[in-house]
Amino acid sequence: MDGAVTSMDPLAYLEHLSSRPIRLGLGPLSRLLVRMKHPERRYANIVIGGTNGKGSIAAMAASILTAGGFRTGLYTSPHLSDVRERIRINGCMITAEDLRACADEISRQLREGLTYFEFLTAMAFHFFKQQHVDIAVLEVGMGGRLDATNVVNPAVSVISNVSLDHRPYLGTKIEQIAWEKSGIIKRNGCCLTAARQKKAIEMIKGVSRKQQARFFRLGDQIKVRRQAGDCFSFRGFNRRYDHLSCALRGRHQIDNAALAVGAVALLAEQGFSVTEEAIRRGLTETRWEGRLEILQDRPTVLVDGAHNPAGISSLCVALKEEFCYRRLIVIFGVLDDKDHRAMLKKLAPISDTLILTRPESDRALSPETLLPVARQYQRCVVMTERPEEAMRQALAAAGPDDLVCATGSLYLVGAVKRFFAEQ
Repeated sequence: MDGAVTSMDPLAYLEHLSSRPIRLGLGPLSRLLVRMKHPERRYANIVIGGTNGKGSIAAMAASILTAGGFRTGLYTSPHLSDVRERIRINGCMITAEDLRACADEISRQLREGLTYFEFLTAMAFHFFKQQHVDIAVLEVGMGGRLDATNVVNPAVSVISNVSLDHRPYLGTKIEQIAWEKSGIIKRNGCCLTAARQKKAIEMIKGVSRKQQARFFRLGDQIKVRRQAGDCFSFRGFNRRYDHLSCALRGRHQIDNAALAVGAVALLAEQGFSVTEEAIRRGLTETRWEGRLEILQDRPTVLVDGAHNPAGISSLCVALKEEFCYRRLIVIFGVLDDKDHRAMLKKLAPISDTLILTRPESDRALSPETLLPVARQYQRCVVMTERPEEAMRQALAAAGPDDLVCATGSLYLVGAVKRFFAEQ
């Protein structure tokens, strides 16, 4: 057992764990859940994995289920400003008192060390059981096969998409990453995906076949089409919905919304049936911070958690299609396991000024490391170590018709949001 847990406040111990390295594996958490008499089995679960969009899908699916009258838990990561953001019921964050009580309970049950993410996952499972949720929507932290959320047997497994990310942990090829993410597909279950690459589709379909799980794909069994006014139509699972509206900005959110609707449709087979009105209301009432989120107008300040090349591509499309501005000032910071070269190659040329900074993480790259790459694509590059100072510089340089966009990491987004909250 970790000796620190016996001498520290439970929440202080949780914070202490955040400095430990990432460890993928199910053993320690599985053994803890045995001692806790498996709280994660006291309610149904849906697991959302994939490279990008999984948090948005999870938020929309949870919102729809809540609108449908089910007591719904939502577990996501990472948080932006407050760790309580990760654990919600019917859209409401866990209270500070309940967070402390859950941390205390997990601390008392420990017999071996956990990572920060494992500890929080156990807290979420315990809290959802304690609060008698009907169903929990769980966002995978990294990968799938060895992620802490993968101790459950989900009613539905969703793999949003597959692209190159977390390569030191998941592999350097699309099929390797798809295999890791396919670990959330369980025997006799069902899998829903919007993956587009042939190798990724073949891998996910092959794992589904091996697990005797049903396989469904956006563009095949599910059809989605954009309609006027940023609405979309959904066809699939003997359902037909027209003029659905998604509260989250960006063309890419339509695919995410369709996956959320499809997952909820599959849940109906297991007793979680919702009305069309609940689907419409759940989509329009979804709130998900840090994804094309506007913090102020004149100048427009936008934050987006795009943290890999695919996410940056979606952001660039949104900047072109959904925003009007005179000049674009980009604040960019990124973690060391990301393909920062590919990200800057897409983002730097469309910016008028690029401010490089360091997100609030031990794994963040320094501005000095980013500078040589950035200068290949943009002449006007500024460096500053602290995100708050980066935002001050951006606001000082921006005119009322300009757009300031902070992106590259959710840790950067969180720092910027705290800066605005403090102002």
